[in-house]
Amino acid sequence: MAIERIVDTSVNDDGSEEQIIEVTLRPQNFSEYIGQDRLKKNLQLSIDAAKKRREPIDHVLLYGPPGLGKTTMATVIANEMGTRIRVTAGPAIERAGDLASILTNLQDGDILFIDEIHRLSRTVEEVLYAAMEDYKLDIVIGKGPAARSVRLDLPRFTVIGATTRTGSLAAPLRDRFGHLYRHEFYSPEEIAQIITRSAKILESTIHPEAATLLSGRARLTPRIANRLLKRVRDYADVNGDGIIDTAITTKALELLEIDTMGLDPADRNMLTKMIDTYGMNPVGLTTIAALTGDEATTIEDFYEPFLLQVGFIERTPRGRRVTPRAYKHLGKQLDTTNE
Repeated sequence: MAIERIVDTSVNDDGSEEQIIEVTLRPQNFSEYIGQDRLKKNLQLSIDAAKKRREPIDHVLLYGPPGLGKTTMATVIANEMGTRIRVTAGPAIERAGDLASILTNLQDGDILFIDEIHRLSRTVEEVLYAAMEDYKLDIVIGKGPAARSVRLDLPRFTVIGATTRTGSLAAPLRDRFGHLYRHEFYSPEEIAQIITRSAKILESTIHPEAATLLSGRARLTPRIANRLLKRVRDYADVNGDGIIDTAITTKALELLEIDTMGLDPADRNMLTKMIDTYGMNPVGLTTIAALTGDEATTIEDFYEPFLLQVGFIERTPRGRRVTPRAYKHLGKQLDTTNE
């Protein structure tokens, strides 16, 4: 059974209280959306131009590590355009018929948001090509010798795709997006602003110093920042007067075992095992997965992006390697004799 991590960047779309709060905290327009200034500036220009021409915005691909606001950005784009958004995910569209059902129910100007678009099957992708480029849908009616192909006209719609793996996206599909934007990690100052805004929505009082302290542990990721805020709020309600100050925040973070760089026990366990077993020698992804008991994709998608960002591991042609900075953070003696 997988252990729930407080710094996990995934969110279950299961109607749970946490998922409901997650949606509540999401900004609805560019003025509320903190960070990603370059991306917002370019998108605002495209949206203004599309609205002036009374056309849908060109197809948009958002990529980057999980938890940085790709789904939120898709919702903001729809709100700024004043159109409806239909949300689905790559794994949910199993057959071409599933996609055809979605596309034929769209209206002019609608936005179709496909999360994890890199997980679409090749058959579904081929149907999507013509739909995105020509707004046509080719379907086959009947079976065997009596089967015939019918081409249906579709409304002019916009596909917004989100992915953590642009390299896994087929080139013909990637080329059909007019806008490709990478979501970058946020600055600590931006994360502190997000925490302050979320606390206000949750009707909690948080001191600026506590927001700054939390921002340093949130791995530069809004989703983790909001999750930490909710846990600290719980601690403040049970062990204090509900006000989130520095003392309460420090105690809550100690209880959650989140260190000064935002690493949790799972991160420290992975780095420690790499150091104890291989020192500063490169380690293959599958070997790291075997050491930690996680899947290789979990290491690549959820552990690695932040550890690379803060310089605790580096990629080499022979594998991943722990850096001297990670040794120092973990209090390990740097040993270069086995390099």
